[in-house]
Amino acid sequence: MSGFVAFDGVRKRWSTTVTVGPLSFDVPEGEILALLGPSGSGKTTALRLLAGFEAADAGRIRIGGEDVTSTPPARRRCGMVFQHYALFPHLDVGENVAFGLAGRGKGSEERVVADSLRLVGLDGFERRRVQELSGGQQQRVALARALAPEPRVLLLDEPLSNLDPALRERTRRELRALIKRVGITSIFVTHEQEEAFDLGDRVAVLEAGRLEQLGTAEELYERPASLFVATFVGRANVLRGPAARAFGADMPDGQALVIRPERLQFAAAGVPAVVRERRYTGATAFFLVETERGERLEVLAAPQAARVGDRVCLAATAVMRFADTGA
Repeated sequence: MSGFVAFDGVRKRWSTTVTVGPLSFDVPEGEILALLGPSGSGKTTALRLLAGFEAADAGRIRIGGEDVTSTPPARRRCGMVFQHYALFPHLDVGENVAFGLAGRGKGSEERVVADSLRLVGLDGFERRRVQELSGGQQQRVALARALAPEPRVLLLDEPLSNLDPALRERTRRELRALIKRVGITSIFVTHEQEEAFDLGDRVAVLEAGRLEQLGTAEELYERPASLFVATFVGRANVLRGPAARAFGADMPDGQALVIRPERLQFAAAGVPAVVRERRYTGATAFFLVETERGERLEVLAAPQAARVGDRVCLAATAVMRFADTGA
């Protein structure tokens, strides 16, 4: 593997039934990689294995070409931003940022702290108390602390989960711009698709300890590699058997058909259905429709395309076929 960060067959076994891996992927220098998946998929374990907080049972981990599989965490030079920031309330902002700078002279330490805070837009905050800061400011202090020792890799565990929803979109943009400005290779964990798509250059989708697919947001959405990825990334209508064949798909046993809501349309002829619900979202609306066979499907269309109670016909403009894993 040739990436700045590389996992080569890395495995961690927790029990006879719970195993993460084997994971094999690489992250080019300067890339932001999102680890996306549901709870229990192994994404946080992968981050902890890279940081050295967990020991791999098999495989190799490399950073900058160096095998760090058995290297202690402190020598891996990974900066870590935890989900709850892990700031010390009894220390001021400057002391929190300086926490990982032991051994430096006082003058050098003060310069690094000032530079780190300036980098995250908190110039002059050295003497502020942690309790006086907003959630977004606390997150930036945690980021400054992680960057102060000049790590080779930045690791972030659910970095925006503590912020109010109204702040997340703006903070995502600011965080991505900051990381790109620094140019540091970064890996972050999230269970939210929107966050992964906004922050990551690429996204690795994990499920049950396995890497299902790694690619850009567009690749995952338009060309998912499995039924799980198709249903976890974005909205999806899943059809099987006669329901799938009603849309003209030749579906052998053991396969499932996936149609995105925007790929279903109201048409002059097609699969008969009735509009049961309409959810207005502005420029578009989501329509919940029920076919004569009882399947409930979601259609994304113009708000005026139909009304609740209308009898309509459905046609698909694009479909995807997958091995039926029951997702």
